[in-house]
Amino acid sequence: MVRSMFQVFVKNSVEAAALYCKAFDTDMLCEYKNDDGQYMHSEMSVFGQILAISETLPGWDGVALGNTMMFCLEMGEGKEAVVRKAYEVLKTDAIKDDGLVTDCGYSPLQFVLTDKYGVYWCMFV
Repeated sequence: MVRSMFQVFVKNSVEAAALYCKAFDTDMLCEYKNDDGQYMHSEMSVFGQILAISETLPGWDGVALGNTMMFCLEMGEGKEAVVRKAYEVLKTDAIKDDGLVTDCGYSPLQFVLTDKYGVYWCMFV
């Protein structure tokens, strides 16, 4: 195996990628667009891990049982500012936001939310 990555399919993939670049202080590594201007495939580095973003394919509306996943990012001690910034960006128009939690038993700071594109995130120190 050469590498692995996380792939997510969303509607409005170009807009979603811009939001994630802002949330995680990163830039696009590559971009390949469909005829409609949305991403056939794109990649960014999120703290050293590849996040690939593509436009939802025709007929892929909705979520199938067993295919729902969460991007769970443990940042480590001293990275509270990184977690807070990502939360502030991703919470905008979130579908579900459990808020910023300051002690959940295993971490002094974390959030869990489903962003406006339907992507499920958990981030903590």
